[in-house]
Amino acid sequence: MTDESLTPRQVAEELGVTVRTVQRWVADGRLRALRVGGRVRVPRSWLASVTEASEPDARAAAAGAIRSLLVANRGEIVARVARTARRLGIGVVGVVAEGDRPPPGVDRWLTVPAYLDGEAILDAARRAGADAVHPGYGFLSENAGFARAVQAAGLTWVGPPAQAIAAMGDKAAARRAAAEHGVPVLAGYDGDDQGEARLVAEAARIGLPLLVKPATGGGGKGMRTVRRPEELPDALAAARREAVRAFGDERLVLERLLDGPRHVEVQVLFDAHGHGVYVGERDCSAQRRRQKIVEEAPAPAATPELRERMGAAALAVAAAVGYVGAGTVEFLLANEGAFYFLEMNTRLQVEHPVTEAVTGRDLVADQLRIAAGEPLGFGQAEVRLSGHAIEARLYAEDPDAGFLPATGRIARLRWPSGVRVDAGVEEGDEVTDRYDPMLAKLIAHGPDRAAALERLREALASTQVLGVRSNLRFLRWLAAHPAMRDGQVRTDTVESLVLPDPPAPDQGAWRAAAAALAGAGRLPGGPWGGGWQPNLPPAVRLAHGEDRRSVQLPNAGSTAAEAAVDAATATAFVDVEGQSLEFRLAPPPTVEEAVRHASGQAADRAVLTAPMPGRVIAVRAAEGASVQAHQPVVVLEAMKMEHAVVAPLAGTLTRLAVAEGQQVQRGDVLAEVSGRDG
Repeated sequence: MTDESLTPRQVAEELGVTVRTVQRWVADGRLRALRVGGRVRVPRSWLASVTEASEPDARAAAAGAIRSLLVANRGEIVARVARTARRLGIGVVGVVAEGDRPPPGVDRWLTVPAYLDGEAILDAARRAGADAVHPGYGFLSENAGFARAVQAAGLTWVGPPAQAIAAMGDKAAARRAAAEHGVPVLAGYDGDDQGEARLVAEAARIGLPLLVKPATGGGGKGMRTVRRPEELPDALAAARREAVRAFGDERLVLERLLDGPRHVEVQVLFDAHGHGVYVGERDCSAQRRRQKIVEEAPAPAATPELRERMGAAALAVAAAVGYVGAGTVEFLLANEGAFYFLEMNTRLQVEHPVTEAVTGRDLVADQLRIAAGEPLGFGQAEVRLSGHAIEARLYAEDPDAGFLPATGRIARLRWPSGVRVDAGVEEGDEVTDRYDPMLAKLIAHGPDRAAALERLREALASTQVLGVRSNLRFLRWLAAHPAMRDGQVRTDTVESLVLPDPPAPDQGAWRAAAAALAGAGRLPGGPWGGGWQPNLPPAVRLAHGEDRRSVQLPNAGSTAAEAAVDAATATAFVDVEGQSLEFRLAPPPTVEEAVRHASGQAADRAVLTAPMPGRVIAVRAAEGASVQAHQPVVVLEAMKMEHAVVAPLAGTLTRLAVAEGQQVQRGDVLAEVSGRDG
């Protein structure tokens, strides 16, 4: 060579761009390079090909370079964003709300009153010297006002323009925008007249079954299905209440319900220079209460022709609002192949790892490059899909109690090997009802769908969560179900399945709990808990739910089910078929206990208890009033969703133990109903 040969890093330093930009220039032919011994080298004289043609873009990228990034979120998404940022040489600052644990993976963090306090988060960014803000997902990620405030403060917003967030955040306006650009939408009503009479009339025009949903927000919150005319008034009222509490906007959208579709979403990327691509699609049909459980890429039903049509529709929707950044356009896919626009999520999705697995892209890196002003650097023809990926969301929730959120301290965690695990919790963390109950995501990738699913099943079998109820056992069951195995899951499939019976602890589980409590020194009265008797093995009295037993302690060194102990509460947690079951010390039996137990189990008397921690938002009957079977008595709110606790039998409300506004824990007594007179 006749002139100096530079490495890609030296080229980047000289031109004021990132190394990845140089690598893209080489890959797409804009910058010629030599390969010397397997390494890329660029003669200095060849730099003119990019300095002359790309100097404005290079200057823009250098001017918008991100050196310190604040992640305005909590949990696993903070660790996920931080992992990529650090790899790119960007410092990472986190925030922690009062009472929460510090975020994982950051260089340092600052305390804020709440994750929804945009002003406090901006102040934290200023104090930390951050020059960019990544919102993650949830919280302020789709708040147009916060996006504007970040930019007004002179910081780089790692997300789409505020006007695009606002346009897609309004489901009514988004429906109209999609229709105007030739993207199919379901029959519905998205007008400004929100009067009761107008909504009833529009519902009659659209026809049943009908979906009522808030005009803003997401996550399935506030949605109600109407299949009979008499259900409409209550559905409208309930949807409005949840919409106001969750999103501060009571407007509703009515839409014809498409029974049994697939939920397929398209990942798009747009740079600030007008270039956009779709990066494959994901199937998110495995849902319950419109909350995603399992996602996969590519979608089992997506043919190349369908992928191209949906991708073009997604690009049209995003381009219509001047989109920049990473976003997801969601569709409902009917069995005959017709698809309909559902909504656009103007942020990174929880399920983005499956797209990363099959495309080889780092979507967070793409977000950061786009925010810094860099061009995409690749076109649609360069997007390639390789293999198959499936993700399962591990939630702190109890499938045996209607998938209600669960709380507690994590006594033990064991993650699998061989798959990607994006976790936001650690052993010893307290899981509360203040935040989303997702604990982690397990992402398996394989050469085809069958291999990916098998790897996911193996990963779930190797996972353990003790101390808090989770959906782990349910995920194992679902991953092995024929509907999942054959790729035939629809949005209503999970709701229609008959779930397996709750796990029941065998004698080995009881003995494991006793041994764990003894080993932790939590038995009263010495190492045997006062259970020693002449000529008999030592024993201890334990309780699991309403079941109480005297349990013989196993011999030292004997093997039993895996267990862990929460020393603060003297509770043993035993893994039974993937579910964490709780065992506590039980006092000696008394006559009064026997009487109460018999009374509470009587066929004509019922005690209503809280199925989850939450806040009482409504009391629907007064003490002494007559109630009908299945009549709502108390309405609880958890995670901004309502749950009605109903009377299991007709009779008299003989006791009301709570009042509106009261906070309750799982198992707290709410009311008592007697079928007897008086």
